[in-house]
Amino acid sequence: MKGADSDRTESGFRVRTRVAEAQSILREALEARDIRCADERIPLERADGHVLAESVTAAVDVPHYERAAMDGYAVRAADTFGATERSPAVLQGEAEPDHDSTLQPDSARRVHTGSAMPPEADAVVMIERVEELAGTQEVEILEGVAEGENVAPVGEDVEADQHLYEPGHRLRPSDLGLLRSVGTRQPLVATRPTVGVVPTGEEVVQSDPGPGEVIETNGLTVSRLVERWGGRATHREVVTDAPESLRVAIQRDLTKDVVVTTGGSSVGERDLLPEVIDDLGEVLVHGVALKPGHPVCLGIVEGTPVLALPGYPVACIINAVQFVRPVLAWLEGTEPSPQPSVEATLERKIPSEPGTRTFARVSLEASGDSTADAAAPSEVGDWVATPTRASGSGVLSSVALADGWVVVPESREGIPARESVTVELWDA
Repeated sequence: MKGADSDRTESGFRVRTRVAEAQSILREALEARDIRCADERIPLERADGHVLAESVTAAVDVPHYERAAMDGYAVRAADTFGATERSPAVLQGEAEPDHDSTLQPDSARRVHTGSAMPPEADAVVMIERVEELAGTQEVEILEGVAEGENVAPVGEDVEADQHLYEPGHRLRPSDLGLLRSVGTRQPLVATRPTVGVVPTGEEVVQSDPGPGEVIETNGLTVSRLVERWGGRATHREVVTDAPESLRVAIQRDLTKDVVVTTGGSSVGERDLLPEVIDDLGEVLVHGVALKPGHPVCLGIVEGTPVLALPGYPVACIINAVQFVRPVLAWLEGTEPSPQPSVEATLERKIPSEPGTRTFARVSLEASGDSTADAAAPSEVGDWVATPTRASGSGVLSSVALADGWVVVPESREGIPARESVTVELWDA
């Protein structure tokens, strides 16, 4: 793409790549260059949220012994045959000696849920179905049990050599418990992707803005999103719109897994990042059929993906969700999880341009007497989605004060009022 943008300030974007195609181009570039996170073995206690880099097979049975599944008395099932409340079986009650000692015929031994079954015992009578005879060591069994009743067999939970997980599985707290139970102490996982977040712009300042200046928000927002998505962000100071300064800033963070810049990605005189990326490496996509936020630039420099996001805050956030989030997942060898969503009835129409994927910010209100909870999916009709009136790509409050967005696909020219829509919520 060298030199292809030499007259971009005159002509603007000649082609806008569709979102799905842009994602595909970026992913194929990563795969072709085998760009992914390194693998490491870490203590199981720190593995929550990490992605497995190898398959996991159980090394042992869980449980590795027969255990009582109820509080009660371990017995030989044959000794309880025919027992009823009217005609109980009377057995010799045993104390709780060494669990390795054999249960004698016509005897019963007190056990608790999870206790190892005594040798020769093959069933458990629930404590509610046993009566201890006062002044004796005998017990009455009020109900017969079958062999294996109320007994958890060896490997009931997990069998030795059972396949548990494939590479790409993101570990959850319950997974850590299962891995510990089968003897895994240091799983092989993908390292968390590291991301250099570089805000740019001559007009961008950290505090006390003067005329024509704005407070830097994009770098802060993107770096926190990266952390939520499982990456480790380094939030850099603002870099001015000068080719050499931008070059140095990108080269500094090529030790990261991803470089994300904000601002300077369009086709204006001060939008220099596409040319800098093209000079240092390769621009894969410049300009996406997405609104708000079409001036995004996706490239590769020395084996590191460089994602130049637009400077307008809303456009920046939308592009981060569309490109940064999936890249972090792909580098770990997995797929991004679906955005949480709810179904709602649209209060007002949403206009859109055919051929462009539009992200319309909306607020949600419960419909009528509904007690729906926005934190969880709901039935159609529980919610009413109202497009925010402040819809410009620079109006950050339209994101912060909204609940999510409605995606209008490229094939549609807007969505009329009263139609059922899917609202993608901000938090993933």
